[in-house]
Amino acid sequence: MEQNHNMLRGISENGGIVFYGVDSTEIVREMERLHKTSAVTTAALGRLLTATSMMGIMLKSTQDSVTLQIKGGGPAGRLLAVSDGTGNVKGYVEHPVVELPPRADGHLNVGAAVGKDGTLDVIRDLGMREPYIGQVPLTSGEIAEDITTYFAISEQVPTVCALGVLVDKDLSVRCAGGFVVQLLPGATEEEIEHLEKNIKAMPSVTTMLEEGRSVRDMLELALAGFAPDILDSYHVTYKCDCGLERVEKMIRSLGKKEVERMRDEDPVAEVNCQFCNKNYKVDLNELLKNWPSTVENVPSENA
Repeated sequence: MEQNHNMLRGISENGGIVFYGVDSTEIVREMERLHKTSAVTTAALGRLLTATSMMGIMLKSTQDSVTLQIKGGGPAGRLLAVSDGTGNVKGYVEHPVVELPPRADGHLNVGAAVGKDGTLDVIRDLGMREPYIGQVPLTSGEIAEDITTYFAISEQVPTVCALGVLVDKDLSVRCAGGFVVQLLPGATEEEIEHLEKNIKAMPSVTTMLEEGRSVRDMLELALAGFAPDILDSYHVTYKCDCGLERVEKMIRSLGKKEVERMRDEDPVAEVNCQFCNKNYKVDLNELLKNWPSTVENVPSENA
């Protein structure tokens, strides 16, 4: 695995088990810097970003994207994470500052912040006219279990998902990461039992990262006895792809009449990107002057 690569994809020798793992510490640090999240929301959105980045790598094409949205009815509100087909990811949480007492075991109470009265939506944009949407009810709001449920119900792929974010007393992110292990059709009962035993014996993701273990070490622990091979490794980051062009496209998608109405109220539209907090100013008179003749029904796209 190359030095600055923080994600890998591996497979058991017989091809029956696939492993995805990521050290998402830098991703979650950048998210916390941009969104000024409190400890429990750092953990919640950090876990979602970690899972979404791995699901981005699962996409067939680098042009595709996957969006995970959680609405759990908890005080954090809506959580959203988007990954492109290379695993680069961006995210948003409706209420970045939530203060809750820890769980009885001392861990951050992510489930209470997110809530479990709601759904996890997985939206895959595969370049077709309509995106593929899968939705499952939340099981715990702790996110890893909810991802596991999604794969079991929507994709019918037996999956183990482990996610962790360790937040220090000063709210800085000490480490973050996760792994997903999936069984391909044809795995024997014996293999399943052996795999379950391996995963049960593993320390938590954050314990492993704190001890200085790498994503490769996680692969070797999870697939011990299966002679795993690394298929690919990647460098994934927190990356927002917003820009003035995208913002203008989004405004145009409202239709000319609506943009004229906005212009009459204020000739300059101010748009804030929810993923990276950049502000854009758009001169609506200029936009209307250069209005293309075929743009009436452009599908809306988030900036």
